[in-house]
Amino acid sequence: MSGRLIVSISGIRDETCEHAAEFARELDSRSVAVSLLVAPRLKDKYRLVTDSGTQEWLRARRDGGDAIVLHGYDQAATKRRRAEFATLPRHEARLRLMAADRVMEQTGLRTRVFAAPRWLASPGAMSALQDAGFRMTAGINAIHDLENGTVVRGRVLGIGEGVKAEPWWCRALVIGAGRTARRDGLVRLAVSAKQLGRSGPRMAMLDAVDLALYNGATPAVYEHVRPVHRAA
Repeated sequence: MSGRLIVSISGIRDETCEHAAEFARELDSRSVAVSLLVAPRLKDKYRLVTDSGTQEWLRARRDGGDAIVLHGYDQAATKRRRAEFATLPRHEARLRLMAADRVMEQTGLRTRVFAAPRWLASPGAMSALQDAGFRMTAGINAIHDLENGTVVRGRVLGIGEGVKAEPWWCRALVIGAGRTARRDGLVRLAVSAKQLGRSGPRMAMLDAVDLALYNGATPAVYEHVRPVHRAA
């Protein structure tokens, strides 16, 4: 995936879906597909299964070429100040993955690609992903193909989900995206849908996308592509 650009949106729910939709339309005008990071449950008792509007939008975007990525189960901290999958043992991680997978199947959004909340997954969680049938996972510093064991390096440049949204960081994100693209590296931009409701973070993300494209990055999404086996 070197020389690629991957843009992801997290925190998509009833209150933020329009922010995500507006940003996705901006990316459509640039021919950039987006990876949609979806959690079955979020804070304030949000449940994806009861949010038909967001479900419909997610399915429509997937059918148009975007990617659906499972982004945890309920994103609750399993230890004080630690992200949901950051410290979980294998058995507990597997239970959460199976519960999330059932909801995704029920809503017609099942996926075999996973990105842990805040991009942090423990060794136990990484092992549980294979048990639960997932084929790819995106971490904070790399993308892992769980079927063949390959790893593609590339650090996430993000706004939201515990990552700063101050003006200085927005500027650094844009500069970092351009620098990585010039080096033919993997540019991974991530933003929470809530932050897309603010003009500063939204424009920073669009500027980063434009600079990465200008420097030759090819748009991509988080997806697992099975190898093609040719007959002898």
